[in-house]
Amino acid sequence: MKKDETENGCEQASEEKKKIISVADLPGIGPASIDKLSAAGFNDLLSVAVATPGEIVGATEMSEATAKKIIAIARANLEMDFASGDEMMRRREKIIKIKTGSEELDKLFGGGVETSAITECYGQFGSGKTQLGLTLAVRCQLPVGQGGAGGMAVFIDTEGTFRPERIVQIAKGANMDPDEVLKNIKVARAFNADHQILLAEKVEDLIKKQGLNVKLIVVDSLTAHFRAEYIGRGTLADRQQKINKHMHRLIKLGDQYNIAIYVTNQVMARPDTFFGDPTEAIGGHIVGHNSTYRVYLRRGKKGTRVAKMVDAPNIAESEAIFAVDEGGVRDAKLPKE
Repeated sequence: MKKDETENGCEQASEEKKKIISVADLPGIGPASIDKLSAAGFNDLLSVAVATPGEIVGATEMSEATAKKIIAIARANLEMDFASGDEMMRRREKIIKIKTGSEELDKLFGGGVETSAITECYGQFGSGKTQLGLTLAVRCQLPVGQGGAGGMAVFIDTEGTFRPERIVQIAKGANMDPDEVLKNIKVARAFNADHQILLAEKVEDLIKKQGLNVKLIVVDSLTAHFRAEYIGRGTLADRQQKINKHMHRLIKLGDQYNIAIYVTNQVMARPDTFFGDPTEAIGGHIVGHNSTYRVYLRRGKKGTRVAKMVDAPNIAESEAIFAVDEGGVRDAKLPKE
């Protein structure tokens, strides 16, 4: 009997180990702790596995020993191995390029704005950052074969820039049904930095709970609230840490669900720059390192806009000239020399 009981106990332990596929399956934590973990953004085993004990303790108020234990269990139940180069190439084949409406701008991006990546556009007001975001929110709904991603857009508006009337104009310019296009854009107004972070985390609920096929997340703008709320050098570390966590959450969504992340960024003028353009993006190295593609937008001649690829993992530094009209982003009609 003892032998049978031991074997049964081993089988039960083995079954329990196999059942650990979500945060709710982790041993030693109750429903209240699970809710707290979820509220803090720890919604799956991977997020727990890569967390520090301090982060888990801060989110749930459990003991450090328990936090270390559940992190170890989460790591043991995940396949956290290396992938070969050819496997990475196969994953890259699933990437979708969303066309912007301008062939020159598409060339700059290497074919279009990429899924599973953060594309950051920064520049002064009127440089076309928001207009590009609105255009992408429309064009991402086109089928993949027509330059879209065949899915919906989520627009996190921090500055009150979203205008449904503008979406209607852009949809008509792309020969799309404006009513259908508007239905396929989920808009949320963020009123402060914490609200903005929470909205980004709630995108996963749209995908998992509502079954929506989200293919683009637009954050316009990424840094406005952080810049307004965290003033002075004393708050700089806290601000950068929050922006870092926010952007990591966005890129994780992009990787996990093959979503394009497009963020706009504000700029400041450096008074110590005597030669060249003094314009610099807000957010410092944290935003720069987290952005996969970094593009500087500025006004050009005769109503045009100039986009410069500042940083990219696989694209050389280059410039493109485009225009913004009633139909959205377009190629600029340059006079022949």
